[in-house]
Amino acid sequence: MTDSTNPTSTHMSGVPSGAECARPFLPARDFELSKRFYEAIGFEKLLDSSDVAIFRAGSGGFLLQRRFQKEWAENCMMQLMVDDLDAWWKHISSLDLPARFKVPKPKEPAVQPWGLRIAYLIDPSGVLWHVAQRRPGVVHD
Repeated sequence: MTDSTNPTSTHMSGVPSGAECARPFLPARDFELSKRFYEAIGFEKLLDSSDVAIFRAGSGGFLLQRRFQKEWAENCMMQLMVDDLDAWWKHISSLDLPARFKVPKPKEPAVQPWGLRIAYLIDPSGVLWHVAQRRPGVVHD
């Protein structure tokens, strides 16, 4: 049993409690351009150092790093779960990302075969983002 007052206690599965979130490292071909891209979209920059920047959106986030490998970047995908995809799409569309950041035009929201309604955008390094509408009452969304 977990004792929430004891930081070293473990859940019944044996995993220590107190984990906050897992954050991936994302590549940046042009570190400065990528930082501007993510700020424009609406991510909050929590840290900006010479080699890494930490971004947050809601309870999630990622570390942008000054490191790039084409094959990795173009095979990397991220998912951003949102409560109001229409509001996000309006925001994303208003940014004119292709003109400002030389990225492909974002794809408007559509219901996918697996049931989620998703809009797609690609960052300046080739990372594909799935901006997905959270479904009410579905725990795994």
